[in-house]
Amino acid sequence: MEQELRQILSEIGRRVWQKNFVASNDGNFSFRLSEDRVLCTPTMVSKGFMKPEDMVIVDLDGTPVNAGKRSTSEIKLHLYIYQQRPAIKSVVHVHPPHATAFAIARRELPKCVLPEVEVLLGEIPMAPYQTTGTWEFAHSIAPWVRTHDCILLTNHGAVTMGQDPFDAFYKMETLDQYCRILLLAKQVGDWNQIDVQGMQDLMRLKERFGLPDPRSPEALCDGGMPSQAAAPDSVPSERFVPHSGPIVDSPKVAKTTATTPATEGTASAPWPDDVRRIVEEVVRRMTN
Repeated sequence: MEQELRQILSEIGRRVWQKNFVASNDGNFSFRLSEDRVLCTPTMVSKGFMKPEDMVIVDLDGTPVNAGKRSTSEIKLHLYIYQQRPAIKSVVHVHPPHATAFAIARRELPKCVLPEVEVLLGEIPMAPYQTTGTWEFAHSIAPWVRTHDCILLTNHGAVTMGQDPFDAFYKMETLDQYCRILLLAKQVGDWNQIDVQGMQDLMRLKERFGLPDPRSPEALCDGGMPSQAAAPDSVPSERFVPHSGPIVDSPKVAKTTATTPATEGTASAPWPDDVRRIVEEVVRRMTN
């Protein structure tokens, strides 16, 4: 079984490299072999070119138990997840570009938008920034680690967890695809939420699949559209800094929402004055 798992981790490495989820020696993933043994990727090796024999076995303190390459420098994140979630068997941490773009911009992902995401991932929180490789970095996911399988890491990337390496990898694929769709949707309109009845139907579907969701039925989509209060470049960055408590709009955001509502029957807010002037000038030149 261990040899097969080494081959699987090598295959996951090839896939994340081919999908541009990692560059150079980025990324790390692992599998819990037993109660106190973890098989993980090595440090300073491109994940697209790993071999089964490159994998490292460590205990839950991160101490190597076999000779060879050194374990990933971010092993503490994996160990913390295994300590907090005994049922979790595998962890994947990479830097998928579309998801990482949201993490760098510190923009919360909207909720209740895409059915597949609601069923397979649920709410996707964002952990605050901490220096990579430290226990502080590992503990940054503490408020969500026991209830969420997919977490964005501020100014860094994302981490997913599952019952096997492919399960964790597929969740990462779903996350980055979702973020890509969100970015494309912004180019043609705006994000729109699934209605209450639709979300309740999805929650019943999750229940039949045996997928728990920590949100209460009455608050499934609370705070689900963080970008609609104002244009992204005019919202204070503090609005998007993740934390474990409820998110409260700043007075500036509240004022923007109250004075510049979206035009009824349209999907987006009115253009800013500077953009409108540019458009009008282009139209003038085309018609002269």
